[in-house]
Amino acid sequence: MLVVGDVMLDRYWFGEVSRISPEAPVPVVLVEKEDQRLGGAANVAWNCKELGARTRLLSVIGRDEPGRKLAQLLKREGVDASLHSDQKLQTTQKLRVIGRKQQLLRIDFEKPPSSEVLGAKLAEFKRALPECDVVILSDYGKGGLTHIAEMIRAARRSRKRVLVDPKGDDYSRYKGASIITPNKAELREVVGRWKDERDLKQRAQALRAKLGLEALLLTRGEEGMTLFTKTKSISIQAQAREVFDVTGAGDTVIAALAVMLAAGAGLESAVRIANRAAGIVIGKLGTAAATRRELFGKD
Repeated sequence: MLVVGDVMLDRYWFGEVSRISPEAPVPVVLVEKEDQRLGGAANVAWNCKELGARTRLLSVIGRDEPGRKLAQLLKREGVDASLHSDQKLQTTQKLRVIGRKQQLLRIDFEKPPSSEVLGAKLAEFKRALPECDVVILSDYGKGGLTHIAEMIRAARRSRKRVLVDPKGDDYSRYKGASIITPNKAELREVVGRWKDERDLKQRAQALRAKLGLEALLLTRGEEGMTLFTKTKSISIQAQAREVFDVTGAGDTVIAALAVMLAAGAGLESAVRIANRAAGIVIGKLGTAAATRRELFGKD
């Protein structure tokens, strides 16, 4: 697997809430524990690795403490990461404050990378293409995929399947990709609100055809997923289990889908396994991975 995109460091402060601040009507959290986890494209790469795929991550980090921590976490998890450093970039962080098992606040830190380091990443991407089976482009809208259209063209010229987790209201840059995996809010931003399932199918199929996609996979939370291909649409119910935290579920979906396709599974079968993987991670707190044992009962 070759994973390219915006990486981030997910930080968690866990604590107890026992009183309201005298300074403002907000809870006071006494922090008792801190945790750092892989976020964004780093989480996608980790999910691929946990499912048994040889995975290479290509991204950009800042020359700062969060960037160094991200590199350490990736090394600890056994992910082969090529991280270009940029002194002008502030490594993206998402700090979540958790009290009584509820997220009370999220604080984001970010600054986009420079054009010079992105150009170097594009060149390395093209060199890495012959060694991979499937490409995942994880777009979080943080500026790390400025050259995504050229990346898609290069990958398709090399006869590689390209899966994209999209962002924003302009999907024209994803033209020529194999599969995109928007959630409901992301798709609605592009095609508008749909009245019913028939209207949704028409809008999704029109977008799929316009972009020249093999398929569009819509993730729908508690409603499961719907796969739109040239010949049909298939809806798959969500796995019946308690939802604890949906953070990073989209990362798990695209990782599991890509790994199964690279292993030779058919598209519908790969989607069903990705749906099962999502059902596993939403039962965990924060960004997480579904393992081979959890999915298939074996290592």
